[in-house]
Amino acid sequence: MQEVYRKAIEFKRKYPGTITHHRLRKHSKVIEMHLNPGEMVRYVFVGQRNEKSADIFETAVVAITNKRILIGQKRVLFGYFLSSITPDLYNDMQVVSNLIWGRVVIDTVKEVIQISNISKKALPEIETEVTSFMMEAKKKYKRKEDI
Repeated sequence: MQEVYRKAIEFKRKYPGTITHHRLRKHSKVIEMHLNPGEMVRYVFVGQRNEKSADIFETAVVAITNKRILIGQKRVLFGYFLSSITPDLYNDMQVVSNLIWGRVVIDTVKEVIQISNISKKALPEIETEVTSFMMEAKKKYKRKEDI
């Protein structure tokens, strides 16, 4: 079993209120295809890559590796979408808790990525994982810039 898929299923079992559909394995494969040598998956969460809670057909898998954040979506017929957020492109993150679900907004230099329909109980864990990774990674990145 793929590591990304296994972690996505663990997240879904831990937070069953998160809305996803049956294509988690295919979305996970997109991320697995793009892992670089030496890149290890630290944390995975799932949700809808969109702004609207009513749109439940844009499921995405988000993986935090030891080098970057990857967001994978397999298209229904052919092709896929992959976004890669490296520490140098990361600006900040916003967590929004609504009446039923929550949303994570990742602001990068190039775009704003929204992952919605996440169980509200999962939001603190996601924020901790993303923030911890970025704080560690930015320290390493700054050292390389200073040289």
